[in-house]
Amino acid sequence: QVQLVESGGGTVQAGDSLRLSCVASVNTFSMYFMGWFRQAPGKEREFVAAITLSGGTTYYADSVKGRFTISRTNAKSTVYLQIHSLKPDDTAVYYCAGRRGNIYTRYTIPTNYDYWGQGTQVTVSS
Repeated sequence: QVQLVESGGGTVQAGDSLRLSCVASVNTFSMYFMGWFRQAPGKEREFVAAITLSGGTTYYADSVKGRFTISRTNAKSTVYLQIHSLKPDDTAVYYCAGRRGNIYTRYTIPTNYDYWGQGTQVTVSS
């Protein structure tokens, strides 16, 4: 069983930056496709970003392109989400998710991921 633990959330002002981290309890982290999702109160969980096994390819939701950057350090079993120019609409619980092997096209769909963290709250005040 893979455990994912997120950290780095908090309450910030609009325009600030944050870096979220997600550490996986697995030695073969390089074999896992990783994604970030978020869920705001009263809304469905939505895709934010994803990254392939080697980190060579990244994917983003249109709403975050240019402000969010996903990256990974396989030697540390960690995936990151760097967020710049935060907006109040970014307020949500942010979750990391993982699946062994590549997800070639359906990486935006939460049910295609097998493992989830507990989430970290990001609150952006205007």
